[in-house]
Amino acid sequence: MIEGVFGSQYAAAYDDLYRDKNYLAEVDLIENVFQLYGQGPVRKVLDLGCGSGGHAVPLAERGYEVVGVDRSPEMLRQAQRRGASLRLHLSEIADVSLGEAFDAALMMFAVLGYHTANGDVQAALAAARRHLRPSGLFIADVWYGPAVLEQRPGDRVRVLGSTDQEQLIRVASSELDSRHHICTVRYHLWRIASGQVSEVREQHRMRFFFPLELEQFLAGAGLQLLRLGGFPNLDDEPSPSTWNVGVVARAV
Repeated sequence: MIEGVFGSQYAAAYDDLYRDKNYLAEVDLIENVFQLYGQGPVRKVLDLGCGSGGHAVPLAERGYEVVGVDRSPEMLRQAQRRGASLRLHLSEIADVSLGEAFDAALMMFAVLGYHTANGDVQAALAAARRHLRPSGLFIADVWYGPAVLEQRPGDRVRVLGSTDQEQLIRVASSELDSRHHICTVRYHLWRIASGQVSEVREQHRMRFFFPLELEQFLAGAGLQLLRLGGFPNLDDEPSPSTWNVGVVARAV
């Protein structure tokens, strides 16, 4: 079975697949960015591409007023089940229009990279900017072009669970298009439970970014780049060994 990106079966397995991701440490980092770069208190946070709520839910639990936006109804249902006090909206990022201003906007876990064409990147950043108050913060992480070209994406297999219980198997294969700064990742997912096997395939096209183009994209949306650093260690300078980088910008 082939579904769209983050369809029902992949969404149902998402939190299991990324159970080792340290969301709480990343939320600590986000709060540190608020303290270090914020001009005024940060109370209202917009999480664009919030997925199953890995960042949005802990932020809401820490007292922030959080609104999450995602294109996948299945992922939003996963976030809703967590029971935190946050608002959720189903929308493409470029199309969202909430009619309110936020102190910070997030695009975490390479969400910006799902916008592969230049116009799509510009539209996503414009959506973040129009929801920010003057001097509001934009925080994201993206794949870092020099590292992607240096390391090259490979094939990966992940197996979760045991043979006598439910088992989840994911095979990922990648294809690089260096001309267009895109890595296509093809996922094949099997879930084995009670002697039954279900499977699904998804194809994720991911854009990777280079420093000067990031700065230009941000500036075009009315965002001033403040910091481009390693992720999750923003103090580190990016290098060809840094697959993910963190982006901090301010609305101007």
